[in-house]
Amino acid sequence: MVHSMTAFARAERAGAHGTLSWELRSVNHRYLEPLLRLPEAFRDLEGAVREALRQGLSRGKVECTLRFAEETAGKPLQVNRERATQLIAAAESVSALISQPAPLNPLEVLAWPGVLVADAADPQALNAEALGVFAEALAQLKTGRAREGAELARLLEERLDSILDEVAALRTLVPQMLAAQRQKILDRFAELQIEPDPQRLEQELVLLAQKSDVAEELDRLSTHVNEVRRVLKAGGAAGRRLDFLMQELNREANTLGSKAFDPRSTQAAVNLKVLIEQMREQVQNIE
Repeated sequence: MVHSMTAFARAERAGAHGTLSWELRSVNHRYLEPLLRLPEAFRDLEGAVREALRQGLSRGKVECTLRFAEETAGKPLQVNRERATQLIAAAESVSALISQPAPLNPLEVLAWPGVLVADAADPQALNAEALGVFAEALAQLKTGRAREGAELARLLEERLDSILDEVAALRTLVPQMLAAQRQKILDRFAELQIEPDPQRLEQELVLLAQKSDVAEELDRLSTHVNEVRRVLKAGGAAGRRLDFLMQELNREANTLGSKAFDPRSTQAAVNLKVLIEQMREQVQNIE
């Protein structure tokens, strides 16, 4: 099974010390690029989170945001005296530069981050709980990427069927188009009332058939379609391989267009290029 690189996941857990929530957003990217947004108290988790992402994902830009709403109700409040002393000293230093400073409000000191604290939770236990919630969010993200990957594979299969239909139709049309071209040349000679040299005419028609021979391109298109299906069935990190195969399919469609000598073959080449471009856009999202 192939996986998409686009997904969203959110996991939340409420505990005695507050509520932990992770949000994971994944979009397509050439490599695996984690972008972590962690509260200062959880900075120690960065290495473990990056390793979990590396073990679980191959490609994609993944934004990981952790939020912690601390539960303070019912907990005794304490003043961080060292923090408050530093803050007051800084305020007095600034006041000395002002001719008539306003008095320092104690409530403003208490409102400063880190001055008024509740009983702190065990950091190791809180980190372990945060990693547990992250594992839940990562599992959700992988499930979402797998679900969207299955849908992308279905869309690709539909277009692969359409490509084979175009190839089969063109195989049938080539002899008809050559016969029509031969008749067109004979009709032109008749219109001009010129008797063509039969040997020279046959040589020109053989040359035309050689220049417009697309059997090799049609065979390669069929081969590439089979290879795309094999890669889709194998699954895993298939995005780069599929992108290469889209380039090869496009190359064959371009060659068909350059050899076209009939409006029907030109239209077939255009139809193939449209289908291949649609697939290429979908492949950009595959891991």
